[in-house]
Amino acid sequence: MIGGRILFGGDYNPEQWPEEVWPDDVRLMKQAGVNSVTLGVFSWAKLEPRPGAREFGWLDRLMDLMHENGIGVVLATPTASPPPWMGKLHPETLPIDEDGRTVWWGSRQQFSHSSVVYRQYAAAITEDLAARYGSHPALTMWHINNEYCTHDWGEEAARAFRTWLRARYMSTDALNEAWGTAFWSQRYDSWDEIIPPRRAQYLKNPTQVLDFKRFTSAALMECYLAERDIVVRHTPRIPVTTNFMPLWTGQDAWQWSRHEDIVSVDIYPDPKDPLAGQYNAMIGDMTRSQARGPWMLMEQAAGPVNFRGVNHPKPRGLNRLLSLQSVAHGADAVCYFQWRQSRQGAEKFHSGMVSHAGEHGRTYQEIKQLGAELALLAPEVGGTQVSSQVAILHDWESWWADQQDGRPSTGVEYPEIVRAWHRALWEAKIPAGFAHPEHDLDSYALVLIPHLYLLTDSAIDALVAYVRDGGTVVCGFHTGVADRDDRIRDGGMDARLRELFGIRTIHEWWPLDAGETVDCGAFRGLLWSEEIEASETAETLAGYKGGELDGLPAVLRKGRARYLSTLPEPDALRAIISGVARDAGVRPSLENLPEAVEAVHRGDLLFLLNHSRETVTFDIPGDRRHDLLTGTEVSGRVELERYGVRVLRS
Repeated sequence: MIGGRILFGGDYNPEQWPEEVWPDDVRLMKQAGVNSVTLGVFSWAKLEPRPGAREFGWLDRLMDLMHENGIGVVLATPTASPPPWMGKLHPETLPIDEDGRTVWWGSRQQFSHSSVVYRQYAAAITEDLAARYGSHPALTMWHINNEYCTHDWGEEAARAFRTWLRARYMSTDALNEAWGTAFWSQRYDSWDEIIPPRRAQYLKNPTQVLDFKRFTSAALMECYLAERDIVVRHTPRIPVTTNFMPLWTGQDAWQWSRHEDIVSVDIYPDPKDPLAGQYNAMIGDMTRSQARGPWMLMEQAAGPVNFRGVNHPKPRGLNRLLSLQSVAHGADAVCYFQWRQSRQGAEKFHSGMVSHAGEHGRTYQEIKQLGAELALLAPEVGGTQVSSQVAILHDWESWWADQQDGRPSTGVEYPEIVRAWHRALWEAKIPAGFAHPEHDLDSYALVLIPHLYLLTDSAIDALVAYVRDGGTVVCGFHTGVADRDDRIRDGGMDARLRELFGIRTIHEWWPLDAGETVDCGAFRGLLWSEEIEASETAETLAGYKGGELDGLPAVLRKGRARYLSTLPEPDALRAIISGVARDAGVRPSLENLPEAVEAVHRGDLLFLLNHSRETVTFDIPGDRRHDLLTGTEVSGRVELERYGVRVLRS
């Protein structure tokens, strides 16, 4: 929370409109309770129309206009979208795809993260922005670039990749050992033989691909840090952020979040998804865990987006529900792309806070209601914490290793497995957090490992110590199979984990075809199964019925550790996890809630959220509570209309 407010607003792109529209924008912003706008995200060509030119007059007027009307500015560096002149004059700044083709200008993010020239121009415009506006009273935050997501397989990236590899391995002998280059005659004798994993005749070296993903995340972070350091030098007390895309494969957000003052994310649930609320909650829980506290919802849609096959609008009330749900899960900012819906350009069908229907449209009217409610909540909710006794382990490097070609099953999609396990907690009304496998896990009563194909030695040692010291673990299939170099561990799973879960031998992995299931007695298993021999110290809680695995364990327990060698269907996974949670002393946020109702405690407040289109009525325990949104007193029986929300204080 900045200045005692929950930030409310979004990307404002006034350069798309005549200047005479600006006063009307301000009028509508003030009516809606907007207190923050993000300026300049894609304004590089307007700020620098030709190399070295600076046209700041329009931005000067906007900054002054915002300040005069009490609206703070999150000022963006415009470096996500270089002007066309840069690609024309400096083609080396353009990224090259893995087939060797140039990615041209005409869209956005057409820059090579490794280009020295791009970085010089980016630093120069950032320096001038920070010098000009660092002391402006409207400035509340810096927003560096936007949704870092570029890849580059070109020659400049190749040189940077080799530099990164030299720092990591020190010698080609060490690199050859890590990459397993004895396979297929891939041994490298000198550094200059190494190239990015470009288009190849057949399967690429998996560890080379893994390292290239590590390098790409690191190269993008170098771009971010270079700009961040410039603005911090000018404005050491102004916080800095850059916005993540949720569960996007290209950035290790655990690493990135350590270098942000405020962790921010863009969330776009599909309005047609019956589990949109669960997805929204999962990304909120993940971002809050990366931030280790309150976070910023940088972008969401007030209505439809434009990037799905069919782009559905949000039904009446859903935008409010999902926005307040994000606050419940720790957000101290609720912002949108964008303020006014564009009339031209690639995203003209992407909604805005002010839609094509204008101020009398339903979208803007709902925005006004939400702005008023956030103002009511801010004094009591801003800066408060959401706690969880359960951690879901998540790791980008494991995901990178697991998603490559040549694996047992392309049907195993890491994000969907993580979502399935989070869904089990969400439907059981159990608060969830996320953690990196090497984080300190001592504060959690229960640790869940949906699927971590790659685990480092230190992560495994930490898990073993966690259980030894009294913690409870539930682990999903095909976990701990590879080390940090994507080298398969002896026995197909690290010996320490086999001992932890009571597995004597993993004979074979048996992935399932699309739509195929396995009978596990009380439930059906999805996606995967394993031919496991249990040790004498383990108890089989569920076994396979019929087929090649008949009689073999599907779910094992050894002490406080459980291993699931398949993905149980949703109801079964929820029953397993909620049962283990109960045994570990973890309780739901609130007992006996209707299926569609979510309860979240944030600080001293209880958020009740109805994720259905039907009115629901239910009882809550305790004394009379005050509803911050309506100003009424609530005792005993609660009614929530469709997509309704109550925020109760004892």
